[in-house]
Amino acid sequence: MWMRGGTSKGGYFHFEDLPSDQDERDAVLLSIMGSPDHLQIDGMGGADPLTSKVAVVRKSKRVGVDVDYLFLQVAVDQATVSDGQNCGNILAGVGPFAIERGLVEAADGNTSVSIFMENTEQVAVAEVHTPDGKVNYNGDTRIDGVPKNSAPIPLVFQDTAGSTCGALLPTGNEVDSIEGIAVTMIDNGMPCVVLRAIDMGISGTESRSELDSNEALKSKLESLRLKCGPLMNLGDVAEKTVPKMTMVSAPTSGGTISTRTFIPHLPY
Repeated sequence: MWMRGGTSKGGYFHFEDLPSDQDERDAVLLSIMGSPDHLQIDGMGGADPLTSKVAVVRKSKRVGVDVDYLFLQVAVDQATVSDGQNCGNILAGVGPFAIERGLVEAADGNTSVSIFMENTEQVAVAEVHTPDGKVNYNGDTRIDGVPKNSAPIPLVFQDTAGSTCGALLPTGNEVDSIEGIAVTMIDNGMPCVVLRAIDMGISGTESRSELDSNEALKSKLESLRLKCGPLMNLGDVAEKTVPKMTMVSAPTSGGTISTRTFIPHLPY
């Protein structure tokens, strides 16, 4: 199934429908997405990391858990498939997928789906709108980054702090200085390095294309990322998609702050 979850979309697969051998599985997923190719012209991928994602789902044998979910990030222009991080966006589609594929029986009204996230070994519970026992995708909920409204899928995460790095603040500090830049290294379900946009020489209001063409900024961010990786108990992150680098600035369209994130080398 091809589904959107949050501000991402990708392929949702039943575990039994993919090869059990990891190398064979990755080859199949690369072929399906059309990677490596910056346009993914031969596949289903949308030429962007946000549209080149995969969920592998199976009925769980764990007590109190409905399904197990493995997230895989399929690179666009490289022949790589990574399980080094979780994805809350794609997670939002796991509940509907599990119901549609018969892994979870739907109730009349709302259906709670308990999901074990294999990447971080945590549990999240999704609440899916299922009037008459069928998944409803239409609704009035709107999120930034998605042009249309849809049905909400509330997610309750259990024990997210330090799921990858071992602690909410892996270094034990709220703020560290790396190459003279104040950063906060944090893991609350996703390893991130948070820093001020102004400290990186930008306002935070630049377009995505402007950020992507700023080679000095990208070089500086990657230098910081490589130094933060070991400090966050992630080891050498040169070939990893985490930590994500998030620059914060004043809000421009409501809210408390604006964020610009590189995942890991492309801006969002």
